Amino acid sequence: MFLRYFLLPLTISMAISCTAQKQKAKTSVSTTNGTSASGILTGADQPERYLPLLKGKTIAVFANQTSIKGNGHIVDFLQKNGVKISVIFGPEHGFRGNAPDGAKIETATDAATGIPVVSLYGKKNKPSPDDLKGVDLMVYDIQDVGARFYTYISSLQYYLEAAIENNIPLLILDRPNPNGFYVDGPVLDTAFKSFVGMQPIPVAYGMTIGEYAQMLLNEGWLSATANKAYQRIIASRYRAGARFFQLQVIPCAHYDHTSTYRLPVRPSPNLPDMSSIYWYPSTCLFEGTIISEGRGTPAPFAIIGHPDLPKTLYAFTPDSTEGAPRPKFKGQVCYGWNLTGTAEQVLSKVQHKMQLGYLLQAYQLYPDKKNFFKENGFNRLAGNDQLIRQIREGQSEAQIRQSWEPALSRFKAIRKKYLLYADFE
Repeated sequence: MFLRYFLLPLTISMAISCTAQKQKAKTSVSTTNGTSASGILTGADQPERYLPLLKGKTIAVFANQTSIKGNGHIVDFLQKNGVKISVIFGPEHGFRGNAPDGAKIETATDAATGIPVVSLYGKKNKPSPDDLKGVDLMVYDIQDVGARFYTYISSLQYYLEAAIENNIPLLILDRPNPNGFYVDGPVLDTAFKSFVGMQPIPVAYGMTIGEYAQMLLNEGWLSATANKAYQRIIASRYRAGARFFQLQVIPCAHYDHTSTYRLPVRPSPNLPDMSSIYWYPSTCLFEGTIISEGRGTPAPFAIIGHPDLPKTLYAFTPDSTEGAPRPKFKGQVCYGWNLTGTAEQVLSKVQHKMQLGYLLQAYQLYPDKKNFFKENGFNRLAGNDQLIRQIREGQSEAQIRQSWEPALSRFKAIRKKYLLYADFE
């Protein structure tokens, strides 16, 4: 293993440590001590690399139920090691990760730690200067799943902007991307920018949080205020004793973009296992249609269907669950597809690319095509209004995939600049 440092011009450093192990493809099955069968370690599981950076500082932590270190939570671990945490920020689904999709989370005090928890999903998406009063360093440690419409990368952007605008260093404890072994899908047209897609990236972007943060910062993709502040930082000279924004990433160890990493904790209520996580970049588009995406079943995003599809297909009945109290077609028998299986079986079906076949079949089989799409919602997820037209015109999956170029290749070239780990190609 070796370390590589990227420095800002002059003497203001943005030290981004990274490992780039040249390894063969490997599978990681997480174990109870935070390591994996292949030896992959998350940033959080390497405390010797970040605890010295937190010593004597007051910090803010952006975390949720996926922010684990060994058998426990990163917040508990930091407290036990004498780190002062003044505020916790929580994303969609909340700090404890049990709120349904889209539920507005209120600010509260965490019962287990007594630390104030400020929601960054609901009334506001970005920490305010008041939230960050007295904070010396901001920490981000949340597990992503590698799909553009999964809102944790939107929350990351706002958190990064707040760090720059308030001149506070940001430390990212990196985690593997469970869909980080491919790049595919339509690149977002910024005319369709929303919280489920803020940047011109494809649906599956093949980057970890640490890599993606570098791209946001250095491609000028942040808010105008944050971009200007960052340019001022680059142009200024270091002054002894002054505090400057800097981005530091604690990378995963023994991980690269050929790794298949199985999450030890569900990242959100409706992604309960690897079957759902692997299908999510492809089947989340059903959220923008009349078709059930499987909420209210044991396998959201891996079970899809509708009461009016042919009764010869797989049958299932959605019901209320903790993560989906009001699923589509609650109590009604739906017909469609069961895409569940072992992680290996699902990977062989997904084939390291975004799959459109089931969406095209569902549209062809659904009798009321005029009302198949929830147009605004579908276009936000697709990141354009082209895909909906292509499906209505009856284009094949091959024709649709061809239309993703040359934008997809341009993104891949940009992505390469910010990789901290050996790539899959």
